[in-house]
Amino acid sequence: MESGKDLLEQAVHDLAASAKTSRTEAGRAEAPAAGLVDAINQVFALFRLNYHNQYYSAFGETEQLNQIKKLWLESLSSQPIDVILKAAKRCIEKSEYLPTLHRFLSYCRDVRLADAHLPDAHAAYREACLAPNPKHEYHWSHPAIFHAGKRADWHYLASTPEASAFPVFKRYYDMICDELAAGEVLSLPRATTEQSDMHEPMSTPEQQREQLIRLRKHTGL
Repeated sequence: MESGKDLLEQAVHDLAASAKTSRTEAGRAEAPAAGLVDAINQVFALFRLNYHNQYYSAFGETEQLNQIKKLWLESLSSQPIDVILKAAKRCIEKSEYLPTLHRFLSYCRDVRLADAHLPDAHAAYREACLAPNPKHEYHWSHPAIFHAGKRADWHYLASTPEASAFPVFKRYYDMICDELAAGEVLSLPRATTEQSDMHEPMSTPEQQREQLIRLRKHTGL
């Protein structure tokens, strides 16, 4: 009997092949909704196989299962089919518990990060904090880290404890990861004479006010 992992790998292969060969008479790709429905059904079939008792406890009634599938379909509509199937594979390999929709979305994010060769948020935060000046000349492992650090403000990251700074950085980093998943292309700007070691960590009065607002928000003061 094939394992859930084997079945999932076959499903990924079959759906990928279908995406390449399924065309309309006009030469247009098949509507993505059809492939998405197939992917969601594949995921739930694999969950039934791997989390048998948990699955029937959670989805004991057909009407309830159909409503839950509809919710997953709507919530995962922005995710590529291959990401959904890879997330299911990751879930089966890493967790002995049936995932919630929220948890499954986090697996989708993990897949997108891995596919884009992006580090996790904390590793990215460490790189942003440890990168020497000038930031524009540092060899970043991915441009997303530079842009997240820039949005969070270099001076704020350098002068604020991790407990407060990391959530701010992570929020921007997650936003950039979502932008990348939507097709955004990031690059690093060229360093200029003004972007020196001395100038880069300094904040403008407006940035300092924003930092104060962030500090108050995260400290409750």
